[in-house]
Amino acid sequence: MAVSGFEGFEKRLELHFSGDDPVVGMGLRHLDFESLEQVLHAVQCTVVSAVGNHYFDAYVLSESSLFVYPTKIIIKTCGTTQLLKSIPPLLHHGRHLGLAMCGCRYTRGSFIFPKAQPFPHTSFRDEVIYLEQSLPSTLCYRKASVMPSKMSSHSWHVFSASDEPHMVLQHMPDVLYTLEVCMTDLDRVLARKFFLRPGAGKAGDVAGKEMTELTGIGDINPGALICDFAFDPCGYSMNGIDGDRYSTIHVTPEDGYSYASFECVGSIYDDQNDVVQVLKKVVQVFRPATMSVSTTCTSHEVWTRVATALEPMGLKCRSCAVDEFPAAGSMVFQTFTTRRKEKRLVEVDM
Repeated sequence: MAVSGFEGFEKRLELHFSGDDPVVGMGLRHLDFESLEQVLHAVQCTVVSAVGNHYFDAYVLSESSLFVYPTKIIIKTCGTTQLLKSIPPLLHHGRHLGLAMCGCRYTRGSFIFPKAQPFPHTSFRDEVIYLEQSLPSTLCYRKASVMPSKMSSHSWHVFSASDEPHMVLQHMPDVLYTLEVCMTDLDRVLARKFFLRPGAGKAGDVAGKEMTELTGIGDINPGALICDFAFDPCGYSMNGIDGDRYSTIHVTPEDGYSYASFECVGSIYDDQNDVVQVLKKVVQVFRPATMSVSTTCTSHEVWTRVATALEPMGLKCRSCAVDEFPAAGSMVFQTFTTRRKEKRLVEVDM
């Protein structure tokens, strides 16, 4: 593995708000671009592309993605960004819109280059302390946990806080779930597709669309409106919007620390085969040697389909951890490896 490189593993922050919306139905979407830039400046990233629909706005960032709903905001950033520093300005802007924070969930995997991370991401302990100090006291139901796996390099870090002990479902049209997929050791031939061709011109939206078509990413959810972006000299990000649901992919393709992530939202009332088909398509795009899947849901019906999807693709489940969190429900963290990766791990352990 390289001594140093770009950190692909993202930090993910999901914040929920409630209160009197001064203009019915829009809530956080009233934040002007200047206010969003102020938030992202604290994080140390910028907007490179954007798209929206009737339900929410989706931004591709210089380091991952931002999704803004009327009462929910999700920021996902990679590299050495300082994601948690977005909380104070978001609390400030929320108050000006008549909104109060009522829920928070922070998740991330294990960094490839942990020593390169700046405060407050220098350790999970530092992150939890920062969260505890930054969140309003009304979020009194709190829990922090590291969900382990059989691989020391893969664990799932979770902090959740809420003003209610359990998730309030009566305001949700469906019982939703979130899949957070992290993939490493990507197939080298497939990873090369996320490098700009020499002399092909500048990076950006046009090159991003070419990568979306070339790699098969556009076939994962053909009904989604895709906003994509290719970076120079390599790397790729996309947001897909489909009604009130989002999906997102981010790729760091360099040899030695190749990484790709996929995240989507679904409902347990969807066709049970949807999760299976989506994960199969994702694996076909990247063919990772190691893969972790975090499933967040109030129902236990979704995560059992994950192994059903991945095992026929040559990925064997090595570990499974389950925990409960306020404002999130059940979280299941599963890790998978290919046979070639298992052989390598056995050789290292001997």
